[in-house]
Amino acid sequence: MKNNIKKVVLAYSGGLDTSVIVPWLVENYGASVTAFIADVGQGDDLEQVADKAIKSGATNAVIEDLKHEFVTEYIFPTMRAGAIYEGKYLLGTSMARPVIAKHQVRVALAEGADAVAHGCTGKGNDQVRFELAYKAFAPQMQVIAPWREWDIKGRDDALAYAASHNVPVSQTTTKIYSRDGNLWHLSHEGGELEDPWNEPNPDMFQLSVDPEQAPDTPTTIELEFKQGTPVSLNGVELDPVNMVANLNAVGAANGVGRIDLVENRLVGMKSHGVYETPGGTLLYTAHRELEALTLDRDTMHYKDLIAQKYAELVYNGLWFTPLREALDAFVTRTQDRVTGTVKLKLYKGNVIVAGRKSPYSLYQESVVTFMRDQVFNQAHADGFINLFGLPITVRSMVNQGILGKLEFGD
Repeated sequence: MKNNIKKVVLAYSGGLDTSVIVPWLVENYGASVTAFIADVGQGDDLEQVADKAIKSGATNAVIEDLKHEFVTEYIFPTMRAGAIYEGKYLLGTSMARPVIAKHQVRVALAEGADAVAHGCTGKGNDQVRFELAYKAFAPQMQVIAPWREWDIKGRDDALAYAASHNVPVSQTTTKIYSRDGNLWHLSHEGGELEDPWNEPNPDMFQLSVDPEQAPDTPTTIELEFKQGTPVSLNGVELDPVNMVANLNAVGAANGVGRIDLVENRLVGMKSHGVYETPGGTLLYTAHRELEALTLDRDTMHYKDLIAQKYAELVYNGLWFTPLREALDAFVTRTQDRVTGTVKLKLYKGNVIVAGRKSPYSLYQESVVTFMRDQVFNQAHADGFINLFGLPITVRSMVNQGILGKLEFGD
């Protein structure tokens, strides 16, 4: 099979794993390698990343700006769904993999490549996310997953391989975090985090200020949404990419969005990761508050069930599936009237809801007021309670042997 592969398109980040994969593919497959570099807002100098790929042995490098698509077609739909994996994880890596893989396949088909490759380990979720996306767009394409083939057993071996092939990497044996960053978040795994008893090293964090060192005065922001999508921050309209970037900045400055999580991986093991998602934390909080104001009870409660399933689909790499698309259609319908403004107060890592309003608010002061009102007849509650509690009443009468001896409501 190796002899049949002449050209490979590699999902290339410039990190330790993909850096050593380039010379390994050339050495073991004798194939030309195209480094596919997706700009999903990770903040790297991608021209330097491309230059590094060429110097490592790649024939060429292709850079694609996917930030707008990432935000509008992956981040916002997931946020509108309210999808949070295991109650904490805002799915930053999970959402990025399908958009990267989709365009990697597009480049591979355009270049007439024989195979696509990725640097995901055999222990993780990302291998599934990449390869299910490959199957969705090019099931005939061969897939090379070096971590499932080579003799490199860990990061120490990878560092040694990089040194022997003159591949420059930023990781060292003492600073060996596995990180994934994009416009939505930055994740950290490895190092001292492999023991979940260890508190993260303060120096590990790269986006957010330590909450203890955040400003001593709160920062108040106002987020406006139209049909579930954020459109303006503090009265200033922003395009989707700048919206997330600006929320990241203000959230990070106030120590917002740090999440420490032991999660259940799809492959069956548990892992310990720390995530920084400042802007995402603000968006999820504000969006939820606006839904609480504008969605009726049954729709909101059913949507909570959908949110859990949606999160599992995204986490498990099942983005390009009929079920995820069908859930999206449901969520989109629920957002018709999720329009309004939410006021948040940010203080030392906390996000405090300070106000919310909507022209479609189902909260009506005239109905819920504790003052004298002319809208709600409290005497009607008696009949409601009798009917709502009828199953309880009947069961109790049967247990006491008094069924038929008393009138319901006595």
